[in-house]
Amino acid sequence: MATYESERPTSERTAANASETIEAGWENHLRLGQDVRLVFAAVGGGAIRVGHEVARRHIRHLETVAINCDPRVAGFEEYDQRIYLGPDSGADRDTGGSPVVGGVLARAAEPALQRVFRGATFVVVVGSLGGGAGSGAFPHVLDIASRNAEVVSAFVIKPFRCEGERRALADRAIGRLQLLESFVEKRERGCATLQTLDNESLIPAFGRVAFREIGLHWAHVLEEHIESSFLAPAEALLGASRLAELTRRAPPAPEMPADSPLAIVPPAPIAAPELPPIMPVARSGASEVELTFEVVNEVRPPAPP
Repeated sequence: MATYESERPTSERTAANASETIEAGWENHLRLGQDVRLVFAAVGGGAIRVGHEVARRHIRHLETVAINCDPRVAGFEEYDQRIYLGPDSGADRDTGGSPVVGGVLARAAEPALQRVFRGATFVVVVGSLGGGAGSGAFPHVLDIASRNAEVVSAFVIKPFRCEGERRALADRAIGRLQLLESFVEKRERGCATLQTLDNESLIPAFGRVAFREIGLHWAHVLEEHIESSFLAPAEALLGASRLAELTRRAPPAPEMPADSPLAIVPPAPIAAPELPPIMPVARSGASEVELTFEVVNEVRPPAPP
């Protein structure tokens, strides 16, 4: 059966957190990384190598998970959680490159996978296709993530054309993703995206390149996607919510006689700026959100006679 490991606890709210009183009255506000969870899951050997680079960058608020049919996954300490899809003992401790075996092992590990994605707000799932874990287990992992998370971004790493059979397996696995009802339903509602990271596409741009450099390149693409599609909008949106709450909680201005030279009409509360919904974008890219405020109705003392 699947072995589920977690070196550091997930950021689910506990009863103590729920009853905790936060200064300035923010106890009813969402907190990024706690109430709003962002999970990054890498499935398969190649995706886990790329995920190593993502995990080492310590992206704020990001929970990292490694999922594989190789028992060595339990030793990948860069990840917050590791899931080994396979028996606890015995000779058959890998898929042998069979997507069928990878799929069977992923279905058997569904309770552990449910625990990872339950309550997640945003999930980024990366799978390296062409092997047993990637081509076989990745569709099941994506299905479970789609049933539990609010927004899902799926990335598939496709082998080089020279890898022949592995590339053909990858194409078939991508086709099967169109049959995942939960994922397809989310895509139709604009709450899920699917992007292919094709190793072959790097040849015209970079020529001959080491595998480590490929991993670094895809890690940079994923980091940009997480930052621009999830973190920056979420931080801006939650910041705007706190600004609106501060405005609502501001003490009223003291009343003054009507004939006082300092008597003014109190300004209207500053409305929180409208921001686009937090959704994944079709491709990665830099994104900035700026909030600009103007001071109005400034109180000035009367000019000397």
